[in-house]
Amino acid sequence: MDSSTRAVSREYSTLMTVADNLPYAVMILVGATVIALGLKLSCWAWIAAGAYVAYGIAGALWIIVFVCPYCPSYGQRSCPCGYGIISAKLRAKGDTALFGQKFRQHIPVIAPLWIIPLIIGGVVAVKSFSWPLAMLLGVFVLNSFVILPLRSKSHDCRHCPQRKDCPWMKG
Repeated sequence: MDSSTRAVSREYSTLMTVADNLPYAVMILVGATVIALGLKLSCWAWIAAGAYVAYGIAGALWIIVFVCPYCPSYGQRSCPCGYGIISAKLRAKGDTALFGQKFRQHIPVIAPLWIIPLIIGGVVAVKSFSWPLAMLLGVFVLNSFVILPLRSKSHDCRHCPQRKDCPWMKG
């Protein structure tokens, strides 16, 4: 049995799946808080923060619908984030040879989730510095650009059957 076959047979518990989704959830919640605080907790700030959370949820659903059907973990507990199980309930399985192409094609849809809080928080922090906003931006950067990618590459990606063809691992 080769390593990609072993990777597909690895099963993740519900607790492991929750742990694998925590950095993304933290990114969305802290990003929304940065937006709300950056926009001075006004009515528009709460609307913008709520829209960001909705975008984060929609982004995950987008990946589930348009990328996950092409993964060998589709419909199995071998998907660390659990998206493969959800995807199987929504879409038919796709050709796994297209995974890299689908990944590259659809990841730009969610990339702004990493940028929007930085822009809003950064502009506001430069115009009128505040320690709470600066600390939240620090937490956002640490989680989104260090913890989330390290968690993915060292744990999730290490066991992924698509790791050799994945643009995320190559980049």
